[in-house]
Amino acid sequence: MIRTVSTALVLALVATIVTGATANRDLFGHDDGGPSVLPAGETSRPASVGSKQAATRPGKQGISPLSETDVFTMKSEGYPRFRIPAVIATTKGTLLAFCEGRTGGDSGDIDLVCKRSTDGGRTWGDLQVVWNDGKNTCGNPAPVVDRDTGTIWLFMTWNLGSDDEKAIMAGKSKDVRHVYVTSSVDDGKTWAVPEKLSEVRQVKWRWYATGPGNGIQLIAGKYQGRLVIPCNHSDHLGEGHPYRSHIVYSDDHGKTWKLGGIEEDRTNESAVVELVGERILHTMRSYHGKNRRAMAVSQDGGESWGKVYLDEALDTPVCQASVLRYSWPEDKETGGKSRLLFCSPAGKTRDHLTVWISHDEGQSWPIRKEIYQGGSGYSSLVVLPTRDIGVFFEKDGSKSLTFITVSLAWLEEKGVESDH
Repeated sequence: MIRTVSTALVLALVATIVTGATANRDLFGHDDGGPSVLPAGETSRPASVGSKQAATRPGKQGISPLSETDVFTMKSEGYPRFRIPAVIATTKGTLLAFCEGRTGGDSGDIDLVCKRSTDGGRTWGDLQVVWNDGKNTCGNPAPVVDRDTGTIWLFMTWNLGSDDEKAIMAGKSKDVRHVYVTSSVDDGKTWAVPEKLSEVRQVKWRWYATGPGNGIQLIAGKYQGRLVIPCNHSDHLGEGHPYRSHIVYSDDHGKTWKLGGIEEDRTNESAVVELVGERILHTMRSYHGKNRRAMAVSQDGGESWGKVYLDEALDTPVCQASVLRYSWPEDKETGGKSRLLFCSPAGKTRDHLTVWISHDEGQSWPIRKEIYQGGSGYSSLVVLPTRDIGVFFEKDGSKSLTFITVSLAWLEEKGVESDH
């Protein structure tokens, strides 16, 4: 089909697309009367003095970026640890890096925090607490930018700090996990009070996780303008493995949200990307025991999904991953070639962070480039206004959440041919 979207519109969109609930192990809580929220602008932790300026570090542990910055560092800014990265570019070109500020492990007192960058990720501002509910768990960032209104929507999950995933899954917790959404209309400087969305979860579900990573806004066809958020949950009334991926969507710029298509079992933390032909590709953390990424395609804007398949080219561990569209086939400024980027640790363990490139809408991934050979976990991709690519990821056992910038040319010229 002929797409009538302007180049400027496409560039604005791809700058917002990013991709990624910590594989069901990093989640959060709910108090007796529901979570409380700090007044706008108030923080419960010491403010950051800002991240150090990016350094160019060619060749270190396989990294050859244009720049590299540790955005969040273990045992700093009032938090022992940071995990679960998500990054987006706003319509003004500002980068927002979200994550969880943790006092311990995957449960307990967890806050959702953020930093802003107005220079393409070279430097980052002070730490901002988006949501703190005392000793409860507030996390699993899944942001999306509405390019039509400029509003930034941020999906999150919440649970009682005294409830961990094991208890929630076993039905022995005081409460289940809940979905919340907040938004910003001033480029991520301030955030609205989080709103609970009971309509996007089923009563039988216990565990629930949004993302983690970015959502997308569809740019063409019947579902143009739809906001799509990847999620997952646990279903304990059916047969088989309890984990299943699903999506949440809005057709009215975030005024209302609906529950979309639910995937087959053994699928979990996921990311979405728009394909040519009014389709969506859903790439999911897999519990099939095959060391491969689970995939499915929707023909109706995410309201239903085709059969799940395991992509033999994407040899990934059981881990969250990120996907985004870099260019469309008709984008003359990028050579008239379709490009999807997928980022994840490669192999069976969480290391060797790799970016794969597809030129045929995810049917094959002929190019792969290792970004970092050391310990690496969750990741989030973003296209920068310069058309370079940002990778925000958990580095060296989450000692830092690091943002590196690479060029498309570096990925394509230095990448190696995939085995598949």
